[in-house]
Amino acid sequence: MWDRFAASDPGLLRLMAGLRTVAAIALTLVVLAVLDTGITHMVAGAMTAMVSTFAIKEKQVRGQAITLALGLPVALVAMSLGALLNTRVVAGDIFFVALIFGAVYSRRFGDRGTALGLIGFQIYFLSLFVGATTAALPVLYLTLAVAFASSAVVRFAVVPETPQRVLTRLRDAFRARVAQLVAGQIQLLDAGPEQLDKVLDDVRRQTARLHEAALMIQSRLEDGTRDAATAALLQRRVADAEIATERLGMLLLNARSAERADTLTLHLPHAPVPVTGDWRPAENDATITLRRDLKALHLLVVRPSSDDRGTAVAHVRNRLLGYRDEDGLPPASGAVQDVFRGIGEAARSVLGLRLALDGPQDESDDSPATTRSREEFDAEDIALATPEEPEDADRTGLQRLTTRAAFQVSVGSVLAIIGGELLSTQRWYWAVLTCWVVFLNTASTGEILVKGYRRLLGTVLGVVAGVALAGLVGDHTWVAFTLVLVFIFGMFFTAPLSYALMSFFVTAMLGLLYTLLNSYSFDVLVLRIEETALGAACGIIAAVLVLPVHTDRRTDELLGTVLDRLGGVASAAVEQLSGGPASDLLSRARDLDTALDELRASTKPLTHPISPLRGRRQTVRYLVALLETCAYHARSLAATAELVPHSKTVAADPRLERAGRRIAHNIEALAAHVKDESAAGEVESGASIASTLQADASGVLPSGTVTFRVLRHLQRLDEGVVGLARPLDVPVTDRAGTKRA
Repeated sequence: MWDRFAASDPGLLRLMAGLRTVAAIALTLVVLAVLDTGITHMVAGAMTAMVSTFAIKEKQVRGQAITLALGLPVALVAMSLGALLNTRVVAGDIFFVALIFGAVYSRRFGDRGTALGLIGFQIYFLSLFVGATTAALPVLYLTLAVAFASSAVVRFAVVPETPQRVLTRLRDAFRARVAQLVAGQIQLLDAGPEQLDKVLDDVRRQTARLHEAALMIQSRLEDGTRDAATAALLQRRVADAEIATERLGMLLLNARSAERADTLTLHLPHAPVPVTGDWRPAENDATITLRRDLKALHLLVVRPSSDDRGTAVAHVRNRLLGYRDEDGLPPASGAVQDVFRGIGEAARSVLGLRLALDGPQDESDDSPATTRSREEFDAEDIALATPEEPEDADRTGLQRLTTRAAFQVSVGSVLAIIGGELLSTQRWYWAVLTCWVVFLNTASTGEILVKGYRRLLGTVLGVVAGVALAGLVGDHTWVAFTLVLVFIFGMFFTAPLSYALMSFFVTAMLGLLYTLLNSYSFDVLVLRIEETALGAACGIIAAVLVLPVHTDRRTDELLGTVLDRLGGVASAAVEQLSGGPASDLLSRARDLDTALDELRASTKPLTHPISPLRGRRQTVRYLVALLETCAYHARSLAATAELVPHSKTVAADPRLERAGRRIAHNIEALAAHVKDESAAGEVESGASIASTLQADASGVLPSGTVTFRVLRHLQRLDEGVVGLARPLDVPVTDRAGTKRA
C-alpha cells in the first residue's frame, strides 16, 4: 500500500509540501497565541507562514536559506507600503500595479527572483486583506518575523528537504512504478477479451506515470548527487530501466495479439487492439514459464537489495539474465521468444539500477550471463562522459516570456482594479489576485482561458462549502483554525493534480478566515465569485489584446522543438549504431522528453472538453500520440546504441547508416513545414527498412546482431514520422516519385 501511495506521489513532493506548510502555520499560530496577539494578527501570521513556505522552490538548502532571509525585509517593506498607501487610493493602486509588474518580471531571474516577487505581492495583498494601518505596524512586524522564523524552523529542522532526500524518495517512487507496470503486464498476459480494454488502460496509465517519475528524477539529479559523473550514471540507469520495461510491454502485447498490435496501442487513448477469436494463447509450457518469469521479474523490482539474503534471489536473477543469450531461450514462437529477450533486458536494467544506487554487490553466485552483464556496466562506467551542451540563446526585449507576461498582467490588473472598485470599494483586490494567479505558469492565451475557467469553477464550489462551514463553526476559533490547516494541506496536495480542486480549498479556507475576522456574510462570498469572474475576464482580455501569445503559435514553436530534438536523437543513435563516435545519447533523449512534455502541456487548451473545435481536438490528440510513439522508439534506439561501444556481443552495423537517412530527411521536412508552411519539402515513403536490410543481408537477419535488435524500432519510427505528415498537411511521395495524400 505504501508503494502504491509513493508511486502516486513521486518523491512524496506533494505530501511534504503540504506537511511543511501546515506545520509552519501551526507553529506560527502557537507562538502568536502564546504572545497573546489578536485574531487579525494570527490570520496575518498564518497567511505569511504559508507564503514564505510555498514561495521558495530552490533545491539547495543554502539557496533556500538565503532566499528566506531576503524574503523577510521584502515582506516588511511590502507590509509597510500597504499600510501607508491603504488610505491613498490612487497612489496605492499605481504602486500595486508597479509591484505586480516587478513581481512577474522578476521571474526571469530564476527561482529566487520568482520567490521574492511572489512574497512581495502576497504580503502587500495581505495588508489589504487585514486592513493594515501604520499604528498596527509594530505588531505586524513581529507577526511577520514570527511567521518567517517558524517557516525556517519547519523547513530546516522539522520537515527538512534536501536534494539528497528528495532524490532518494524519487528513486523509491520509480521502483514502485516499475513494479506497478510489471504487475500490469502480468495482468495483460492473462486478460481475456472482456477485460482487455481495462487492462490496457491501466498499462497506458502506468507507463505514463513511470515516464513522469523518470523525468522528475532527471530534474533532481544534478543537485541530489555528489558529482556530474554520478548524476550521468544514475540518469543512464533510470533511462535503461524505463525503456526496458516499456519495451517489455510492447513485446508482450505483440505476442498476445493474433495480428501484431500497432505501437499506438500503448500511446493513443482508446486505440483498438486487433482481436481474432480467443485473444489469449493456449496454455502451454512457454506460457507457464513466461508467467512465472514475469512474476520473478516483479520480485526483483520490489525487493530491495538489502533483503537479498541467501541465494534464491541470485538464482532468479541469473535465470532471467540468461534469456539475453540465444541458447537460453525456451522453445516457442518468435514473438514469445522476443518477450523472453525483453525479460532478460529488463532484468539487466534492474541489475544496473541496483549497482548505481547501492554500489557493488555479492558476486559469488553469479552465472556467466550475470558476469557478462556486470562487465558491460563496468565498461560503460569507465567510458562515462558528460559533455556540456551549449545553451540556447535567450530571447530579449518583448520576445522574452517574462517581460511579455509582466506587461500583460499589469494591463489586466489595471482593468481588474477599475472593475473591482465598481463592485466593491473594500474587496476589489480579489479581482486583482485572480488576474495575477491566472498568469502564473501559463504561456499562451488558451492556457490562461482554461486556468481562469477552472479557478471560477473551484471558487463557486468553494463558496458553497464556505457557507456551510461558516454556519457550523460559529465562534469556535480553534476549530476554524484546524479546518483552515486541513484545507491548506488539501490545497497543496491537490495543486499539481487539479487547479479547480485547489481553488475550491482556497475559497473554503477564505470563508473560514472571514468568519475569524468577524466579516463573514453570504454577500461577501457571493462578491468573491463576482470578483473572481471579473479578474479572470480581465486576465483573458489582457492576454488577447496585449502582446498576445496565441496557443497555435506556442504549440507550433514547441512542435518544431520536439521535431528538431527527435531528429537529433534518431540521427545520433543511428550514427552510433553504424559504428560512429559515441555521444551522450540519453541526455539528448531526456531533452526530447522534456520538450514533448512541454508540448503536451501547451496543447491542453486545444484538447480540453470546453474547446468547441472537436475535429481539431482529435487531430491534436492523434498528433501527440504519434509523437509519443516516435519518442519511445527514438529512446529505444538511443538505449541500444549506448550498448554498442561497451558490449562484447553486440557489434555495430554500417548498413544502418543508410537506413536512417530517410528518417532524418523526413523529420527535417516536417520541422521545416512547421516553421514555415510555404516550405517545399516532402516526406518520402517506400519499401520498408526491414525489407531493404534483409535484401542486403541475403536472408533473415541473425537475432544476435544489433540490426535485429533495432529493426522494429527503426521501422516503427519511420512509419510514425510518415504518419505525422497527414495531420501536419505535408505532402508524401513514394520512391517512385508518386505524390499521395
